[in-house]
Amino acid sequence: MPRRPLPALTRFLFLAPALLLALPAHAERKPKPPLPAAQYPMHVTHDGVTIAAEPGDTKDTRPDTRLDYFGHGLMPIRVIVTNDSAEPVNLDDARIHFIAADDTVLPAATADDMERRFFTMKSATGTKIPLGLPIPITVGKKDFEKKIKQDDDDFGFKTTTIAPHTTVAGYLYYDMDGLPTPPLTKAYLQLRQVRLATSNRVIENFEIPLHASTEATPAKP
Repeated sequence: MPRRPLPALTRFLFLAPALLLALPAHAERKPKPPLPAAQYPMHVTHDGVTIAAEPGDTKDTRPDTRLDYFGHGLMPIRVIVTNDSAEPVNLDDARIHFIAADDTVLPAATADDMERRFFTMKSATGTKIPLGLPIPITVGKKDFEKKIKQDDDDFGFKTTTIAPHTTVAGYLYYDMDGLPTPPLTKAYLQLRQVRLATSNRVIENFEIPLHASTEATPAKP
């Protein structure tokens, strides 16, 4: 008597452990190692400290993140800090604002701001991805929270203290909704309250003019 084929659900449950073992537990994603800040076109130097900004308005300058922040109206900007002074630089109190051409002042987006961009009322019950299986995979709010956290771990600042003669970098994201188009034209990145750690002296404000590598504008959500 020929064997009857296993029902679809039974086959899936039988194969699921093998499929999970075949998938990588965590896809490794790393930003490009930063160059000294003075080697970037957009930079400013005060007191031996150079800070550069690199907008992610092109595919080449955009970080290889798990989520498409640019496509959801959030401009990625890489901030590169090179400390050539004799004492550490501290960013704990730093305010890093995007100043638009119409003088709109934007702080960097928080994790909650980014979650709202991806998680709407429409997706409140999750997005179902059937994959041809009887049990669909559901992508919901927790998936976005997890990916935003992973992206920050991989692409954000690893430290807020920059030792002498070292460079650190990290990505921040700014909400471009409602700004003049293209949003980088006549805009600049302002950093306030950057301190020399040993003397606790505040360095003069850094105001880094931004310019678009292309006329690309983040899509509106």
